[in-house]
Amino acid sequence: MKISFFGGAGEVGRSCIMLSTKDTSVILDSGVKLGEKIEYPQISGDQLRSIDGIFLSHAHLDHVGFLPHIYSAGFKGNYFGTKPTVDVSNVMISDYIRLSNPTDVTKKGLQEQSRHAKIVEYHKEFRFRDLTVKFIPAGHIIGSSLIEVSDGRNRVVYTGDINLTKTRLLDGADVKGLRGDTLITESTYGARKDVFPPERNVTREMLASINDTIKRGGKVIVPSFAVGRAQEVLFLLDDYINSGVLQKVPIYVDGMINKVMRIYRHNVLSCRKEIQSKILMSDYDPFKSPNFKPVESKSQRNRVASEKEAAIIVTTSGMLTGGPVLFYLSKMAREQQNKMLIVGYQAIGTMGRALQDGAKAINLNGNELQVRMDINTFHLSAHADRPQLESLMGKVKGLRNVFIVHGELSKSRDLMEYASKKWNAKVPLIKESYDI
Repeated sequence: MKISFFGGAGEVGRSCIMLSTKDTSVILDSGVKLGEKIEYPQISGDQLRSIDGIFLSHAHLDHVGFLPHIYSAGFKGNYFGTKPTVDVSNVMISDYIRLSNPTDVTKKGLQEQSRHAKIVEYHKEFRFRDLTVKFIPAGHIIGSSLIEVSDGRNRVVYTGDINLTKTRLLDGADVKGLRGDTLITESTYGARKDVFPPERNVTREMLASINDTIKRGGKVIVPSFAVGRAQEVLFLLDDYINSGVLQKVPIYVDGMINKVMRIYRHNVLSCRKEIQSKILMSDYDPFKSPNFKPVESKSQRNRVASEKEAAIIVTTSGMLTGGPVLFYLSKMAREQQNKMLIVGYQAIGTMGRALQDGAKAINLNGNELQVRMDINTFHLSAHADRPQLESLMGKVKGLRNVFIVHGELSKSRDLMEYASKKWNAKVPLIKESYDI
C-alpha cells in the first residue's frame, strides 16, 4: 500500500491523503485551507481521475471543502461518511460556495456530489473493492470518525481530528481494541507544552470573565466554528445561566450556527445519552433553549451590535476569516467595555491569530480598525492534547509506522521526537509518498 499526502501535511488545513493499492485508490478527506486566500490540495488532474472513492472523517471545511471541486472535475464515484457528517457537509459546502464562489465548481459537479453520498454506520465493516473499511467514533464533532482501512496485509488507522475526553455533547473517541500497523494522526496540539488545563478551571475563569463584562454593561463576542465548538459553548452558557452562576443576558446566535444546531437536533442519537435523556425525560430541549436568540436578518444584527444592553454573541467564523463576526468586530472593537473570547484554534495568518497574539489594530475591509476591547483566550478544545496523542499511539496494537499530520510544522516535529523513540515516525510534507 502507498500513502500520498496532498494537503494537511506540515500544516493545518486542506487535509487530503491518498491510499493506493495495485487496484484501488481512495482519498481520506478532501479539505480546503481558509485564510487570506483559499488553498486547495496539491493533487493533479491525473491523480484526481485515479480516485475510486472518498472517505470523510468529519464535516469541517478543512476536511470536506474540496469535495465540490473534485466532482466538478469529473469524479463520479461515491464518498462515504456517517449521517451527521453528510448532513453537516452539505450545509457547510453550500455556505462555502456561496461566500467564495470558486470558478471551477459547476452546477453539474454539485449535483454529482449530492447523488453520490453513501451513509456508513460506526463499527460496521464494509468492503470497498479490495479494501475493508470501518468508521469509529472520534469524539471531535458530531459524526466524526477514525477511519480504519485494510488491504489484507496492511491496516491503516487515520484519526481525522480526534478527542479522547467526553464533552457536553459527545463521548470521547472509542479507541478500545484499535489495531493497525500504520497510524496517521493529527497533531494540532502536538507540542510538549500543549497540555490542557482541567476543564473546570477553564470554565470557572471564563464565566468570571463574562460576568465581569456583563457588570460593566459590555458585550461578549465568542467567535466560533459553526460545527462542534459553537454547540459546546452554547450548552455551557445555557447550563450556567440556568444554574444562576452566569448572569442572565440574551445569548445571540448568528451565522451558520443556527442551521447546524437544527442538524445536531435531528441527529441527537449521535450525542451523549445524557442529552438524549434530557430531551426524552423532561420538557427541556437544550437545542431550543429560551436563552438563545437567533439573529435572522441584517437589521437585527445591526440592532444587536448597537443596543446598549449587555449580551453574549456567539457567531461565525471561528478564526475571523469571514462571517458575521467581522461586522460585530467593526461595531464593537473600539469600546473598552466589550470583550472577545477566543475559544478555539487560531491558524497562523488569520485575524483571530493576530488578535490572540496581541494586535491592537487590524485591517478590516481595507480600513485600519483600532482594537480597544479585551481579547481573552480560554481553551475549549475538541482536539486531543499532547498527553492524549501519546496515549492514543500506545493504544494501537501492532503499530509500526506513525505519520504525523494536521499540525503546525513545529508541533508535528515535536510529536515526532516522542513517537520516534518507539515507532518509525515521520512528518510528511505535501506531495510526498511512502510505501508501507
